Amino acid sequence: MDGWRFAVSTLGAPGAPVRDTARVAASHGCHGLEVRVHPDEEVRVGLPPDRAARVRAEVADAGLEVACLAGYAKVCGPGPVVDELRALVELAVLLGAPAVRVFPGGDGTRDGEAAAVERIGAVLPDLRAAGVRLLVETHDSHPTGAAARRLVEPFAEPERVAVLWDAVHPWRAGEPPARTREVLGEYLGYFQVKDVTAADPTPVPPGEGDVPLAECGRLLADWSGWVSLEWERAWYPDTAPLPVPLRAAADWYARWRPGER
Repeated sequence: MDGWRFAVSTLGAPGAPVRDTARVAASHGCHGLEVRVHPDEEVRVGLPPDRAARVRAEVADAGLEVACLAGYAKVCGPGPVVDELRALVELAVLLGAPAVRVFPGGDGTRDGEAAAVERIGAVLPDLRAAGVRLLVETHDSHPTGAAARRLVEPFAEPERVAVLWDAVHPWRAGEPPARTREVLGEYLGYFQVKDVTAADPTPVPPGEGDVPLAECGRLLADWSGWVSLEWERAWYPDTAPLPVPLRAAADWYARWRPGER
């Protein structure tokens, strides 16, 4: 991929059919759709192949690609994580998704990190065979770029195992964007545009909060990949409907995408 491509997560339209969110995305200039994989949504682990094919066709009919599957596996956490990771990779193949997002989900201990490395290592052959990239988000127990990199660097295959930089979590944890960009280096695989105020975790449209998104835009000038709006309306149902933040995100994208400054 050369340069940036613009996407939006279906998290911003909880319960809506994928085809409807794809149309909204296309009308705002998106190139792709980040598809939430969750039991409450149309796309979930174990989706039958015929239904997956229908969703894939609906996204394509809107002129979009599936940019990423937003899964909820926690690589540092308890449970049958390897099975869940394999199921997400299989679903990515069915939907034509190049990547799968997962969470750290641990307690921040070295034991949790060791478990994550073991689990990711167990599915690395699946990722290679499928041509799918695993993206560990800067989130929960590993909110900074420096912390998230510890979970992916042991494999030395950033084309298969990399980090999703969520704009909010590293900043909120005290890691400036310049540090996040520096420490991730070649392991930066995806960027999520988000904004909040310093005092409140409730999402606000990009540009209306305190996250230094302009600095992020400048720092990503030499990077190529998917830039996606994650609007957390599933968790904050009183926030504005998706078109409102998507217009703001599209403006940010147009302002900062390489070659437009």
